[in-house]
Amino acid sequence: MASKVSCLYVLTVVCWASALWYLSITRPTSSYTGSKPFSHLTVARKNFTFGNIRTRPINPHSFEFLINEPNKCEKNVPFLVILISTTHKEFDARQAIRETWGDENNFKGIKIATLFLLGKNADPVLNQMVEQESQIFHDIIVEDFIDSYHNLTLKTLMGMRWVATFCSKAKYVMKTDSDIFVNMDNLIYKLLKPSTKPRRRYFTGYVINGGPIRDVRSKWYMPRDLYPDSNYPPFCSGTGYIFSADVAELIYKTSLHTRLLHLEDVYVGLCLRKLGIHPFQNSGFNHWKMAYSLCRYRRVITVHQISPEEMHRIWNDMSSKKHLRC
Repeated sequence: MASKVSCLYVLTVVCWASALWYLSITRPTSSYTGSKPFSHLTVARKNFTFGNIRTRPINPHSFEFLINEPNKCEKNVPFLVILISTTHKEFDARQAIRETWGDENNFKGIKIATLFLLGKNADPVLNQMVEQESQIFHDIIVEDFIDSYHNLTLKTLMGMRWVATFCSKAKYVMKTDSDIFVNMDNLIYKLLKPSTKPRRRYFTGYVINGGPIRDVRSKWYMPRDLYPDSNYPPFCSGTGYIFSADVAELIYKTSLHTRLLHLEDVYVGLCLRKLGIHPFQNSGFNHWKMAYSLCRYRRVITVHQISPEEMHRIWNDMSSKKHLRC
């Protein structure tokens, strides 16, 4: 069995490399023209409704799962579910996470479930490559919205919906990105503390207090007609935040009646304000890049803008030097 999985993994890596080379050299940039599902894709689906919603939603989130892992939490309830926002071409980043901090078997006696979140790509070749990758690793979920920067909010809501539907008994959830290094020892043992009673209505990360940027040239531009207020509610940087699993359902429910914003972390903050949940500031979450040093990285929970190569190097160094003091 191990040799079979190994062969499939090697084949996937070769196929990804070939496909990305082919796309970059020979294929013109395509634009999305329709909502065709993945071809020849068999997926498990589970209908889910929240019975106590009586008003008509303005954001029904009527997308279907094209790739799903509905049974991931059935045998063993996870202590922590990790939701990682990624894009189709980031196979190297996903593989680096699988082989380092996102490995579900890193902690004996502590069940961790790692999932990569994607939408649908306009290019069928990339969709097929992700489908093949999913068949090997079983850690990818996809809904039928177009994967783009402006749909990051939909991607996070997909993750919230998945937790509420298929893994509601988990204790905690982390949402992060594919270029983030996570110090799992600090996250598990110093922040979440498996030996203590799980928190409820809990949300923490790097809390930002700011307002909308009106400069149309900015990546974070927010038009007045979409958000007229001069200040955002406190929100956690989307590079990484932690919340108790009960909050996933609460945010998803609230999103059905909250006008969508393309800035994912701001939007989650809006939902938290409606819920009366105040995010806690935690200095261990960094939404910027930090030069690596063993002692510095031992003090943090997340670091931003880490390449797959850096992720392997940092993980290997920290793992091999656990006996050293700072």
